[in-house]
Order: sequence, then C-alpha cells, then structure tokens
Amino acid sequence: MVDHARAARMADRIKVIVAQTLERGVKDPRLGFVTVTDVRVSGDLQHASIFYTVYGSDEDRANTAKALASATGIVRKEVGKNLKVRLTPTIEFIPDALPENASAIEALLREAHERDAATEELKKHATYAGDEDPYAKPHVIEDDED
Repeated sequence: MVDHARAARMADRIKVIVAQTLERGVKDPRLGFVTVTDVRVSGDLQHASIFYTVYGSDEDRANTAKALASATGIVRKEVGKNLKVRLTPTIEFIPDALPENASAIEALLREAHERDAATEELKKHATYAGDEDPYAKPHVIEDDED
C-alpha cells in the first residue's frame, strides 16, 4: 500500500536534513551555492530524488554536481540517522531545470511585449481600408404630405 501523506512528510523532512547537511557537514570546496528545491520520495519510501539549483556559471554547476555525487554517502547516512526509519532511502541528486525554464518564460514574455508594442505602433498610423462604417444603413423614405 502506498501512503502518499507519509511519503510527503518524509520528503519534507529529507529536504530539511539534506539542506542542513550540505550547509554544515559537507566541506567540499567544489560545492557552490546550492539550494534544495524539491524532494520526491517513491511510494514504497525506498528512493528519494533530490532536486537542486546552483547559483553561478556552468562550471560552478558541473563542480557542484561532482561534489554532490561524492557526498551522496554522507548525505544518506545523515538522512538515515535523522529519519529513524527501518530502511534508509537511496538518494539521487538531480539538477532542477527551474532557472532555465524561468529564463525561457521571461524571453517569451519579453517577445510578446515587443510584439504588442509593435502592434500598438501600427494601430496609431492605421487607416480604414474602406469606409469607416462599412455597414449598410437602411434608407429611410420620408412620407410626402400631398
């Protein structure tokens, strides 16, 4: 049976433990400015996927990925000590694509804003192709009083 509430509680707890361990326990100089964005635990509580972002350049991201791969054992040991569950879940660090997605969305919004501005500029100088009021008006016949 899968207990989603328990998996969610465990994921929240693992997120806190991992963040504290990376801040205090891992002394690798390759480790950059890391933020743990999300943790997902499988339904059987045997596997934890830890999503993280790194502030900095591509080189900083690559070095941090190597540092996290080498620190996986230390992090898993701390998770096991602090969770007090029978089986400690395996841990996998996955770089989060959140910054790339955010920059792509910002670029799309910027492009939409530029297109809106261009359309407004065209609208200022636009004229009608035909009459201003293209709809036919009914012809009113006036009654002659003879």
